[in-house]
This record gives sequence, structure tokens and C-alpha cells, in this order.
Amino acid sequence: MLEAFGIENGIITPMAAEAAPILVFSSPDEEERRRICADYAIDSHDLASALDPDELGRIELGEGVIKIILKRPRNFTGEDQLLFTVTSLGLFLAKHRLIIVANDGLGLFEDRAVRRVENIRDALLKILYGTIAHFLGHLKVINMLSESLERRITASMENRYLLDMFTLEKSLVYFVNGIDSNQAVLEKMISAPGKFGFSETQTDILDEILIENRQCSKQAEIYSNILTGLMDARFSVVNNNLSVLMKRLTVISIIFMPMNLLAGIGGMSEFSSWTKASPWWLAYPLFMMALVPVGFLTFWILERTGRERDRIRDERKRR
Repeated sequence: MLEAFGIENGIITPMAAEAAPILVFSSPDEEERRRICADYAIDSHDLASALDPDELGRIELGEGVIKIILKRPRNFTGEDQLLFTVTSLGLFLAKHRLIIVANDGLGLFEDRAVRRVENIRDALLKILYGTIAHFLGHLKVINMLSESLERRITASMENRYLLDMFTLEKSLVYFVNGIDSNQAVLEKMISAPGKFGFSETQTDILDEILIENRQCSKQAEIYSNILTGLMDARFSVVNNNLSVLMKRLTVISIIFMPMNLLAGIGGMSEFSSWTKASPWWLAYPLFMMALVPVGFLTFWILERTGRERDRIRDERKRR
């Protein structure tokens, strides 16, 4: 799909494609790819790199066209199951035209990073800043999901939430690699701004973008280290929850063991012979009521034993 934009009064607005200085190709089909290569002198290999989600960020200074491959977050959908990935964005900068190629839908000019756009190089800076803002937005969502999963893991004994945490950790690895790849691109641009036709003001903005990308990279690394470092602790929480549950089930089983024994004896024919002088509707309810104190007595013995064991352990620790 082709979208064309022009620059009017410092604002990027849609316009006809014939005279538009900014062309955006989203998910181009084979016919559009051939037309891009033929009409705008873009090599088919560079075009394939722009559409390859695994391509690393890079810059190539060609004759008349500067080729830039950026990494950006892929639009997240519910089908991704908490997996945030990155994809590639191709920017082909000519003297009077900027061609943008991506393999999914874009919202490049929705933010307000560069409010006044005078030429296509300002538009390029706006895209660079918007990519960083896109990464930061996804990092905030990942952090919120991580905190929500932490609360669920605290009271859960399932592996599902741990697997979700692993997925978020994998997403952060993708993000760190993508942001660092963009860092190399920005450093190459700031090292020789004259080759890209940047003015002094635009160079200052590019320097600010470089600083923002470094901070974004640091934030992604911090989130990744936190998730990685606390995974063992979360495993321990789940195992501890399971141990507590097994302990409670064991106590319940022990409480019912003497009751089951007495109930088994009471269910034999001997009990009927013992209580033949009494009607069954009176003998059996009384027998069931007599089992209740036995259960409470067993529970009291178990609890008293546990307290004594804890007291002895505490005394040994003090010594």
C-alpha cells in the first residue's frame, strides 16, 4: 500500500503521489516491489533488507541515495501471547525525496517529536525520534505486564505465569538488540552529518535523539536484567506455594486417618450387633458425631508437635 505525504506550513500532510516528497510503502506486493526498484533506483537487495525483520540496522552511502535500515517494534496483537518482537524499516533518502518501506502498517507521523517540519530531513529526524518513542511505549507495557505477572506468581502454583515471564524476557532480548542496532546507525549519522545534508540545527536534534536512544537502551537492559535476575526467586515462590499446599493436604489426610479407621470398624456387622438394642437412625448419627472430637484431637496433636519442633529448632539456632 502506498501513502504519499507533503510538507505544508511545517506540517506533514497527505497529498498526491506524483509530486510528494515523502512516499510510504507498507507491505508492498511483488508488483509494488518491482515498481519501487524501477522508478526510484533502489536495489532489490536493499529493498529485501528493508522488509527482512531479522536484518541488522545499517547505513549505506550510495550514489544519490542514502540507504538506512532501522529496527522498530512490531505492532503488538493479542495473538502474539505477550511476545514483543522487532522488525525492520527501510529509509531511502535522496536529494528531494524520502522513500519509506516497511512490512506492516505504520504510524510514523503521529507523534509530536519534531513539531515543525521544513524538509525531508526534518521528517527523517521525526521518524528516528518516533522509533525511540515506540520502543519506550512498548517497554512501559512490558513493565506493567511483568508487575502483573509477579503478583499472580506470588499466589499461584502453575507454570503458565512463569512461561509468560520467559516470553517477556525473550521480548526484552529482541528489544535490546534492536535498540543497540539503531544506536550504531545514529552514531554513524552524527559522526558525519554533512554527508546526510543536515544543518546545524538538525545536527543538534540528531544529538538529542542519540541521547534518547542511549537512555532507551539502558532502560531496556535494566528491565531485562531485573527479569533475568529474579526468575530463580519466582521459581522458589512457586515451589514454596506447592510445598505449603502439599503440607496442608498431608495434615488433612492424617486427620482423617483415625476417623477412617473408626468409620471402617463402624461399618462392619459387629457394630450392628453392638447397637442392636438401639435403632439405627440413632446409633449411626451418634457414631458420626463421636468421630468429630477424634478429628479435632488429631489436629491438636499435630499442631502441638509442630510447635514443639519449631521451638526446639529456634533454640538450636540461638545456641
